[in-house]
Parts: sequence; C-alpha cells; structure tokens
Amino acid sequence: MIRIGMLHHRKHPDSVIKSYAYAAVAKAEGTKMIYFSPGGVDFTTRTISGYEYEDGKWVQGTFPFPHVIYNTGSPEKLAKSSEVIEKLKQDIPFTTHSIGNKMSVYKRLMEAGELTQYLIPSEVIKGTSHFFSMLDAYRKIVFKPVNGRKGMSIILIERVGNDFRLLIDTDEHLYSYDELKEFVSAQLEVEEFLVQPYINCRTKEGSVFDFRLHVQKNGEGKWVITAIYPRIGAPGTIVSNINSGGSMNYLVPFLKQEFGDEYYNIKRYLESFSLVLARHMDDLQMEHYSETIDELGIDVALDDRGKIWIYEVNWRPGCPPTFYLEMDVVKNTIRYCIHLAQGQPLKGGVR
Repeated sequence: MIRIGMLHHRKHPDSVIKSYAYAAVAKAEGTKMIYFSPGGVDFTTRTISGYEYEDGKWVQGTFPFPHVIYNTGSPEKLAKSSEVIEKLKQDIPFTTHSIGNKMSVYKRLMEAGELTQYLIPSEVIKGTSHFFSMLDAYRKIVFKPVNGRKGMSIILIERVGNDFRLLIDTDEHLYSYDELKEFVSAQLEVEEFLVQPYINCRTKEGSVFDFRLHVQKNGEGKWVITAIYPRIGAPGTIVSNINSGGSMNYLVPFLKQEFGDEYYNIKRYLESFSLVLARHMDDLQMEHYSETIDELGIDVALDDRGKIWIYEVNWRPGCPPTFYLEMDVVKNTIRYCIHLAQGQPLKGGVR
C-alpha cells in the first residue's frame, strides 16, 4: 500500500484542521496517510514517528518512510529543519514546492518573455525618490509589501492637485508632499514595498473585484481547473480578499450580471489563461530549480478593455472558504501524490 507522508511543522495533527480531510480521502483512495513533523524522522532505521487516523482518532506509531511527501505547514518554521527535509528529498518525491514571493515570480515571468503582456509593471522601491518617480509616471498607484499576504497593507495612492490621497483599508487620508515622503520612508524602514500602476477592475456598482484561478495537477499529473471564482471587495476598499472583508460569488452568474452576452467568452478566456500560466510556471520551476509544482492560486484582474492582468501567483492558495470545494482540492492533492509515488518508487523502502 502506498504511504503518503503529510509533513507539517506542528507535532500533532489535532492542531491542523485540514489533516482529517486528507487522511479520510487518502483512505478512500486506497492509500495510507501518515502525519509527521521533521523531529519524527529517523534516517538510521528509515522510519518516521507520526500519526495515523484510525477508528475516529489519531493513533501514534512508527512507520516505514513514506513513498511520497505532501509538503505542508509553514515554510518559515519548516526552514529550521532544512537539513532533515533536504535529506528526505534525496530519496522521496515531494509535492508543493515554493515558487517565491511576488517579485521573484514577476522577474521569472518577465525574463521568460512569453506572458509579459499580462504582467503589471512592478518595481521594488529603493527610496522615496524612486517612489515619487513611479507616482509621477502613473499618477495612481498601488503601494504594497513584497511579502504581503491576504491583501494586507495594500495602499492606493493618487495625486490630487498638489496633495496626495491615500486609501488605507477604508480610511482616506490627504497628505502633503512632505507628509507622504515621511510616510513612505517610515514604511520602507520596516519592510520591502513594491509599486504598481492601479488597474481599474470594478463591478457596475463600483466595487473592486478580481478572479481567483485555482489550478492543480490531478491523478494523471495533468493540470486541471479546480475552481474559478470572483472575489468582490467590501464597500470603500481597493482589495477583494476574503480576509479583508470581501465576498465571493459563483462564476457564471457573476459574469452574466457584469458582462451580459459576453460571459461565455470571458469564462473560456479565464479557463484557458489559468492552464497556460500553470504549465508555463511549471516549466520555469523545472528550468530554474529542477522541481515540479502541482498547485497554484492565480489572482487576476480584468480591466475596462477586457484584458487580463496578473496580480499575484500563490503556490499555497488554500481552499476557498465556501462552495464546498475543499474536498475537490484534497482529492486532487491525494491523487497527485499517488501518481508521484507510482512513478518514483522509494529508494530502499518497502511497499
């Protein structure tokens, strides 16, 4: 029987809500899933101390090395055990490889050249002079952390006469040149920020929106669309993230409402683009790191002219908080793990 290892920085699966869903689906697919953390690995005996879900509870035990490892948990916390993880990777195929932060993805796509028309011009700000040159060039910009997550700390800035309007969450501020310079300087002392021109992507009623394109590899190792759905920002905000008060909608009703008879063409455009970008990112990951990727959450805007712009590409997108899509995500993950295990038998392991 194929053994799937679920690697997480937390020692016990009870503290990881999604662990049960993965264990249940693994069992339904005829495999065994073992939850473990780096501290449970023994290279001498080629075993892991971990947990298996049996009869409604997690049971601790010692198991032979898994045939494939689903790499989850916090990358920052798992980094403390990088030596263990790198040694495991020499013998066992891993899923879920990092593609880097916003700017590293942007640079990789820019250098490859094939999809540059979809990239929003982005620059990491080197100082206040650089910031104001970008603001002069675009007049209306988005100022956000390079390593930001869930739409946090995204600020809209535009020139209004001799002053500058800032929209921070739902609060508007009017700054003079000197006040804005001081504000930006203070932000740059804390972390890296990037600037992009503002893309106007709004509903007929004026709310900001974007699309999340969630793609995964299936049990045949092929990219498939798990879900595409619009996210609509809360009134008065410039971000559509659910964590920032945004909401979700079903794709087709939303497209019909906003685009009328063009809804089907836009739907096909989004579907085609999601798979093209996923395959392209996969090729680039192999070219740069000799790794494959298996899941992406791609956030895109659709501007006034109907053109797609890439906001962000996430390598750990998580499950949508509604629409009952969690099990679809889990099934694709488990079936892809089985695909990897069948294609690459464990060195020195026991099946």
